[in-house]
Amino acid sequence: MPFRPLPFFSNRARLDADLHLPDGGDGTLYPVIIAASGFQGLKVIHPERFARALMPRGYAVLAFDYRGFGASEGERGRLAPQDWAEDVRAAVDRVSAEPGLDVDRIGLLGWGLGGGVVVAEAAEDPRVAAVAAVNGIADGARSTRNMHDEQSWQSLLDRIAADRGRRAELGRSEITSPWDIVRLDLDGRTDGYVGEELYKAPGFGAGVTLESADMLLRFSPETVAHRISPRPLLVMHGSENELHKPEEARSLYEHAAEPKWLELIEGAGHTEWMFDGHPTFRHLVDTVDKFFTDAFSSVSIG
Repeated sequence: MPFRPLPFFSNRARLDADLHLPDGGDGTLYPVIIAASGFQGLKVIHPERFARALMPRGYAVLAFDYRGFGASEGERGRLAPQDWAEDVRAAVDRVSAEPGLDVDRIGLLGWGLGGGVVVAEAAEDPRVAAVAAVNGIADGARSTRNMHDEQSWQSLLDRIAADRGRRAELGRSEITSPWDIVRLDLDGRTDGYVGEELYKAPGFGAGVTLESADMLLRFSPETVAHRISPRPLLVMHGSENELHKPEEARSLYEHAAEPKWLELIEGAGHTEWMFDGHPTFRHLVDTVDKFFTDAFSSVSIG
């Protein structure tokens, strides 16, 4: 799979990124998709999976690590979706300045938490021509609450409240397991996939700050989703997703303005089907490809 490094800076931190390019090239400018990871995600996981699927269809795909993750600079353990939206905007800055890419055909594709991140970024960035959110979140507080039982939710809220005082006094936030925030154990299919597949990626599962949880609970992309219009939004979500429940997709869709599309993928959970050759993933890619092809056909090729 041909690619070349394309690092960029976001808030003065150098982010590690690769630009995946279709074979050949006859001088035509490529449409570009920026693939955004989810919670604890790294570019080598789903962004590169999307690159492998979309590059043969004629798209350039940028895969990158958020600040503080992978080989990117930034504070380790800080996982704030508000920061990540800035990172995606910086990625748009970078591809907009790169020869061979069509600045009029830039799309965002977000997975999981990244689905909410790309909505938040595109709402403020008219350079983005189309947005696809897959198994995303619409409201951080609601989606996180739905992952927890009563006891673990109250414990998390108490720890976040105590950590605010700690940060104010000491300037540091407590590091905790990411799975204290995201309760994987209540979603057996996702828990199994994460344990068997995602931990293969170096650095996956590292601790995060309680400030990250505080920021997540204050993150609500559904409140700005309407600003994407008149640019199109595609929302796809597993109908049996027990991590980010389908109500997240429905709420994001309801808050967005036209043109918009919603598909609940029948029988699919959150991530157990994310393999290159899985029929559900192939269906996802077909749908995403058609969505971006249609969206980009309405803009002039630069």
